[in-house]
Amino acid sequence: MQQNAPTNRKARVVVLKTGTTYPDIRARFGDFDEWFLRGLSDELDITVANAEAGELPGNPEDWDGIVVTGSPAMVSDRAEWSENAGRWLVKAVRSEVPVLGVCYGHQLLAHALGGEAGYHPNGRETGTHEVELLPEAASDILFRELPEKFPAQLTHRQSVLRLPEGAVLLGRNQFEPHQAFRIGPCAWGVQFHPEFTDAIMSAYLKVQAPDLTREGLDAEALIAGVKPAPDASSLLSRFSRFVQDRIR
Repeated sequence: MQQNAPTNRKARVVVLKTGTTYPDIRARFGDFDEWFLRGLSDELDITVANAEAGELPGNPEDWDGIVVTGSPAMVSDRAEWSENAGRWLVKAVRSEVPVLGVCYGHQLLAHALGGEAGYHPNGRETGTHEVELLPEAASDILFRELPEKFPAQLTHRQSVLRLPEGAVLLGRNQFEPHQAFRIGPCAWGVQFHPEFTDAIMSAYLKVQAPDLTREGLDAEALIAGVKPAPDASSLLSRFSRFVQDRIR
């Protein structure tokens, strides 16, 4: 278990970057790591490590918190870099270093700890959709102040198909039964994207529109349905506060 003496220093957080967004979106909004940097507290001392390029930043216990981004990669492909990152995350969870895995990071965390990630049987979930919290969320330090239902930005084809043993399910919706979970005292996975703004979500849908149409989805309706998701986005500031408070 990680033990820290009280300190006034900034908490050290590493963002594990597991991929890159579409070129057109990157040109307009920046890349995945930049979106997290905007959402996390500027009171943190944040480092970005490119996990997809094989970068793993030392020992997990060197960090006060870890954030794992989304990715266009698929966890079920079991790429070498991804499996290595997963093993590193297992060490973090066992050492009780706070972890927040988002989308790919959520799936990788579940897979690495003995769950299963793979293609959702009903295909793609994308756009702004409601997430419903379960009663277990009422006592969870990240989720307990959130409303029972809130909108969130989503875009994924793979999901957590089976949670790891000992994981606590915190959130779901009609499409996705595993929208949020916690494992151990301070490791969380969320399928939705707290780092997405509504503008980024709209841009994703416009890029995806030809594929969505081929898949039988109504791209225009999904674009029209995009709206801000401040409660979902607040997870980044909540995680920031949890990590900073933990070292004080």
